[in-house]
Amino acid sequence: MNALAPSLTDVTDHLAGFLKAAGDPLRLQVLQVLGQNSFGVLELCEIMAMKQSGMSHHLKVLAKGGLVEKRREGNSIFYRRRLPQADDAEGAVHSALLDELDDGSLNDEVAARLEQVQQQRAEQSRAFFARHAEQHDAQQELIAEYGQYAEQACELLLRASPEGKQVLEIGPGDGLFLLELAGHFEQVIGLDNAEAMLKRARKAVAKRSNVELILGDWPEAASNLPTVDAVVLNMVLHHLPAPASAIRAAAEQLQAGGTLLITDLCRHDQHWAHETCGDFWLGFDETDLVDWAGRAGLELQESQFLALRNGFQVQVRTFEKRDTLTRSTQHAVRE
Repeated sequence: MNALAPSLTDVTDHLAGFLKAAGDPLRLQVLQVLGQNSFGVLELCEIMAMKQSGMSHHLKVLAKGGLVEKRREGNSIFYRRRLPQADDAEGAVHSALLDELDDGSLNDEVAARLEQVQQQRAEQSRAFFARHAEQHDAQQELIAEYGQYAEQACELLLRASPEGKQVLEIGPGDGLFLLELAGHFEQVIGLDNAEAMLKRARKAVAKRSNVELILGDWPEAASNLPTVDAVVLNMVLHHLPAPASAIRAAAEQLQAGGTLLITDLCRHDQHWAHETCGDFWLGFDETDLVDWAGRAGLELQESQFLALRNGFQVQVRTFEKRDTLTRSTQHAVRE
C-alpha cells in the first residue's frame, strides 16, 4: 500500500464532512446562489434574509466540507463555490450535486433578493463609468492597452467564426474593437450601460453604417436583442457584478455553433485597480472561466495567454455553443 495514500479513515472522515455540509436545505440554497456569483457575507445575509452569525456558521461548515472557498477582493472577502476536485473521494458526488443545483430554480423570494443585490452592484459600476469616461484610456493603459490584446482577440474570433454575420459586443468602451468587427461582420451591435462611454464609441464608428449602439445593462437587455453568431466580452467581465450570469446570458444569446470571445485579466493581486479603474474583480482563474462557460453549454475552443505587463496578464479565449454536451465536457474539474 502506498504510504502517501490517504487511509480509509481519512477518506471516510473527509466524505462525512462533505455530506454533513451538503445535508442542509439552507446550505444547498447558498450553494445555488453562489452558482450565480461570488458574494460577501453581508450580501449573503441580505439574499438569504438571515443574521450574520448564522450565515457565518453555515459558511464555515461549507468551507470545512470543501464546498466553498473564500478570496480577498480589495478590502472585502468573497465566498464562491469550490470546483469539484478529480482526486477527492467525493469528486463525482460533488460534481453531480452542483449539476442538480444548477438545473433547479431558486426560491422566488431568494431570487428577488439576489436580483436586488445584483442591481446594487450594477449601479456602482454605472456610476463609476459615468464619472470617469474621459479618463478611460489612461486607466486602461495602467492595466492593459487595447493594442496589447486586440490583434490576438480578433484573430481567435475570426478563426472560430469565419462565416459569422451578426456580432454583439458587450461594454465596447471607446468603440475601437467595434470598428474592427464592422470590417468582418454584416451587423455589429454594441451594448453599454454608460451613455458617456457610448458617446465615445459613436465617434469611433461614425462612418460605419452596419454598427448599432444601444444603452442598457447586461444581461437585463438581452431579451430585447437578436440572437447572434458571436458575442464579445473584451476586458469587461471584471467590471460586471455577476460574471457567471453574464457568461450564461451570452451563451443564450448565441445561435447554435456560435462563438463567445472572452478577453480578460488573469487572476492578480493589484488591489488598487478597484478604486482607480472600477474593477469589480481582480481578474479570473482560467478554471473559473472554463467552468462557468461549461455550465452555460459552451465548450472551450482556443486559448492564448499574452505577455505579462505591469503585473497583469491577459487571457484570450473562444468558446463554442453546442446543441448537446455531455456532463463530462460541460463541467471542468481542476487537475
